[in-house]
Amino acid sequence: MAGRKPKPTALKKLEGNPGKRKLNTKEPMPGKGMPDCPKWLLPEAKKEWERLCVKLSEIGVLTEIDMAAFAAYCQSYARWKEAQEHIDSEGSTFETDKGYHQQTPWVGIANTNQKLMMQAASEFGLTPSARSRIMAASGVGKDEEDEMEALLGGEA
Repeated sequence: MAGRKPKPTALKKLEGNPGKRKLNTKEPMPGKGMPDCPKWLLPEAKKEWERLCVKLSEIGVLTEIDMAAFAAYCQSYARWKEAQEHIDSEGSTFETDKGYHQQTPWVGIANTNQKLMMQAASEFGLTPSARSRIMAASGVGKDEEDEMEALLGGEA
């Protein structure tokens, strides 16, 4: 399918539905609950899982069915961190037999995993720009529904 991927309805609601388009009322809504940390994750990935899992579950971003996507984020984070540690200790280049300077494979590994990690991070609202689009409404002091807004297809 061409174009931007659609935003989940829950995320549109958190953002305050800035486009005021009709929300998808038939979108599947997974039950809340924290997924278990997969045993196969790298140790550093498990630490990242533990650091974020409860927080994301509390705000309703992480549910039981999001295990694989969140595991992918955590695993990419762990591999990115491992590659960065190699680069920090060994440098980002090495000298070949013929005297040329060449980039180590760790730079490519770090770059690839950083891209994967950042893509997944934005899906879970883990970047400042992703969070800036979310307005978590408490419901306190919320104005009554505007009849004209509802008539025009907006959600108040």
